[in-house]
Amino acid sequence: MPPSVGNIFNGLFKQYGHTAILLLRFIDIAMLFFAAWTAYYFWHGQFVIDTYHRIVIALGILGAIIFFEIGQVYRPWHNDVMRGEIARIVRAWASALVSVISIVALVRLQFWFGSSYRWIATWGGLGLVYVLIARSLFSHLLRWLRAHGLSQGRVVMVGLNQMAIAASRQLNQSSWAGLHVIGYVDDQSGNPIPVDDSLPCLGKLDDLAAIVTREAVDEVWVAFPLEGVSQAERVQHELRHLPVSIRLVIDCFAFKQSKFLSLNTVAGIPTLDVSVSPLHGVNRYVKELEDRLFAFIILTLISPLMLLIALGVKLSSRGPVFYRQERVGWNNRKFTILKFRSMPVDAESKTGAVWAKAGENRATRFGSFLRKTSLDELPQLINVLMGDMSLVGPRPERPDFVEVFKEQVPNYMKKHMVKAGMTGWAQVNGWRGDTDLNRRIEHDLYYIQHWSIWFDLEIALRTLVSGFINKNAY
Repeated sequence: MPPSVGNIFNGLFKQYGHTAILLLRFIDIAMLFFAAWTAYYFWHGQFVIDTYHRIVIALGILGAIIFFEIGQVYRPWHNDVMRGEIARIVRAWASALVSVISIVALVRLQFWFGSSYRWIATWGGLGLVYVLIARSLFSHLLRWLRAHGLSQGRVVMVGLNQMAIAASRQLNQSSWAGLHVIGYVDDQSGNPIPVDDSLPCLGKLDDLAAIVTREAVDEVWVAFPLEGVSQAERVQHELRHLPVSIRLVIDCFAFKQSKFLSLNTVAGIPTLDVSVSPLHGVNRYVKELEDRLFAFIILTLISPLMLLIALGVKLSSRGPVFYRQERVGWNNRKFTILKFRSMPVDAESKTGAVWAKAGENRATRFGSFLRKTSLDELPQLINVLMGDMSLVGPRPERPDFVEVFKEQVPNYMKKHMVKAGMTGWAQVNGWRGDTDLNRRIEHDLYYIQHWSIWFDLEIALRTLVSGFINKNAY
């Protein structure tokens, strides 16, 4: 399969860069700016900061962003966040201030003389205090959220050993990770490893699919140091019909990476990702914002065209303008997809759900035009705006077809790990309509594995460039 531009930028929004870590960055910037404003008001008695001081504040915050990254201020942290963190923050913030003072002295800005040295010294002290206080409050907030069971993904460990116990303990102590281990499954009876009540046994490996469904599990972690890959394959088979993330916990780099496995760390724990949704943490919110913003803009721009199409549908045959159909989307959830109606209202009254094929004569004359030009798909922008679909993603199918395809096509259900899309990687590569389903799913899984904002933009651009007319649209 040809590489995409998305591969180059795939690391931009890494999974488990984590919403909490991203929020911490914004909190630090906000606190440093507030400290600068407080110091300015204290020494100058004015609420509005003048232009020269704004330049210094911008340089200081930019320096803080750079040195905070260099100083590993945002590395994974636990509930005891303040331990060891203060020294790193002091070093990073001091380096940023020294850089600002050096730049100011070098260019000899006029405002540096007078009281400005007192202002920048006050900013330095207040900035450190504000950042530490904000981080302490943020840490307490995360602990409170965890204590009340909010904002947590539910994890089940497969296999009971020291590595699984250590990983569970570290996850449950890492509030920022947003994950909580609810228990483990294991086929061994009478395991000598002592386990406290916080890690209960939920059943056997054969019960895993039922446990995942019953307990609303988000991720399954496989903890078998020596036979991890084979066990992960068994787990993947047991969960083939469920859109749940699967991770292989490893304690060394014993397993060579391949195109099917990617090395990751969650809460400082190394894992090999076997089958993982890209819509975790900040990725989910970024894609949600991307979808709804562009859907709103496009709907606004093409609203006159949609009104004309609606009029054409109404005049071409009796019945409603929209055709509503149940489809399967993200996390196997069913939703109602919208299309401009292209067939008479009773076209499927006798046949039921039928796969569209070349040469069929069910569409009206105007409806046939809509299908060939893909204009009948435009109402799905409303689905995107409502949050049921995405602009880019695997195309959704009817529940009847899904029940058949999931037994015929390997890993078919993994396409539901992301939202269904109006267009996708399979469609821009020609796998649309009555084409090889296996090849289409290969492209869908490739998209999920390599998702990024840039990949979405590439697919959207290729959809526009290649046009909406396709030989397999009928």
